[in-house]
Amino acid sequence: MRESILTIPVNEIFEPKCGCPICTMRDMLETRTIEYIMGAAMMEPDVRIETNKLGFCKTHFDFMLKQKNRLSLALMLQTHLMELDNEIFKKKSFFEGKTAKHKKVSQINQDCFVCSKIEWGMSRLMVTFFELYGKESEFRKLFAEQEMLCLHHYELLVGRLEEIDKKYQNQFVNDCNALVKKQLDILVEDVSHYCNMYDYRNGGKDADWKNSKDSIERSIRFLTTR
Repeated sequence: MRESILTIPVNEIFEPKCGCPICTMRDMLETRTIEYIMGAAMMEPDVRIETNKLGFCKTHFDFMLKQKNRLSLALMLQTHLMELDNEIFKKKSFFEGKTAKHKKVSQINQDCFVCSKIEWGMSRLMVTFFELYGKESEFRKLFAEQEMLCLHHYELLVGRLEEIDKKYQNQFVNDCNALVKKQLDILVEDVSHYCNMYDYRNGGKDADWKNSKDSIERSIRFLTTR
């Protein structure tokens, strides 16, 4: 897979100040990867070798099913299933205890071509992110001005604190805490308002739901990144 497909300028992700920037980063990598393999690239030998070997997880099968080109997915499934059969199930009996055959199946169940590319791309973007935060005051300001940070990516960033220059580590943790708390306060208010709107005293055609109607979806995304 060409490296350029997963090359995204970090500033381009943070400048819109919309949602969790790390979710945006992940989503862009995910979209580019799926569009790439569902296009002409699915006929590239090196790509097919990888998709045959790794397969896909449930989440990314669902993403690909939503694409218009179902034939691309069918062709990838065809050779993936054939390799699964040839490399594992045509070699002796599967019922031999925890054999090499069992281990291969276990590995396939845990692998995903798209997940592997996202992980590869994220690892490189995160290196750039931490370098920018430690070296550029404008980027530190840009990060602090983000709309929010989801819970999952809060854990990711604070868990890699040692990758930032020590003199900015406290500032970074405070920035992360503030971005999570800001969103958490909004969600608590909106979900609470949503629940209160089911009180008969708050009903009627002129009922003011404020920003609460999508508060359930926003809360799930904050908690899970999805």
